[in-house]
Amino acid sequence: MNGMNQEFNGYHGYADPEVAVRKTMVGVYGWMTLALIISAVTGFLIASNYNLLYTLAATSAYWVVAIAEIVVVVMISARSHKMSSAAAKAWFVVYAILNGVTFGSIFAIYGLGVAGYAFLVTAIVFAVMTVYGYVTKTDLSKIGNLFFMALIGILIATVFNFIFPMPGFSRAIMYVTVVVFIGLIGWDTQKIKQLAYAESQGLVRNASIIGALTLYLDFINIFIRLVSIMGRDD
Repeated sequence: MNGMNQEFNGYHGYADPEVAVRKTMVGVYGWMTLALIISAVTGFLIASNYNLLYTLAATSAYWVVAIAEIVVVVMISARSHKMSSAAAKAWFVVYAILNGVTFGSIFAIYGLGVAGYAFLVTAIVFAVMTVYGYVTKTDLSKIGNLFFMALIGILIATVFNFIFPMPGFSRAIMYVTVVVFIGLIGWDTQKIKQLAYAESQGLVRNASIIGALTLYLDFINIFIRLVSIMGRDD
C-alpha cells in the first residue's frame, strides 16, 4: 500500500488521498461541463445550417452517428484502464461532438426555447442529486441496482413499443425514464467518488473521464426526454 501511495504521490503530487479524490471529482465535473458545452455548440451550429440538416436527414447519417456513439461509449468504458489520459480525453471529446449532431436535430425540431428550458430543469435536478450522492453517508447501491434493473425494463419496453406501438405508451416510457435517470445520478456520483479514491490508490486510471462520461450520459438522457415531453406539451 505504501508503494502505491508513493507512486500516486509522485504522479499527482498529493500526500492526502482525500485531497486527490476531491481533485478527481473536480475533473469529473469539469470534463462533463466541457462535454455539454461542446455538444451544445455543435448542435447549435448544425441547427443553424438548414442545408447540413437536410443532408444529414436525407442520407440517414443520424443512424451512422447513433451507431458511432454506441461504439465510442463501449470503447471508452471497456478500454479506459488501458488508454493514456490524452487518448481517453480525446475520445470523450469525440463522443461529445457526436452527441452534438443529435442535439442539432433536437434544436431544429423543438426550438432553442424549449431546449433551453429543458436544459435548465435538467441542470437543477442534476445538481441536487449529484450533491446528494456525493455527501450522503447512505449506501445507495441497493437503490441504484433497482434503478438499473428498471432501466433494462425500459429498454425492453421501448423495443416492444417500437414493434407494437400503442397510443400514450411512448410518453409513459419517457416519464419513467426521467425518474430512473434522476435516481441513477445519485448512485453514479457515489460510485464515481469510490472510483476516484481507487485511482488515488493507484488501482485504476482515467477516473475523471469515466466519471464524466457516466454523469454526462445521465444528464443527456434526462435532457432529451424532457425536451420531447415539453415540446409535445407545446
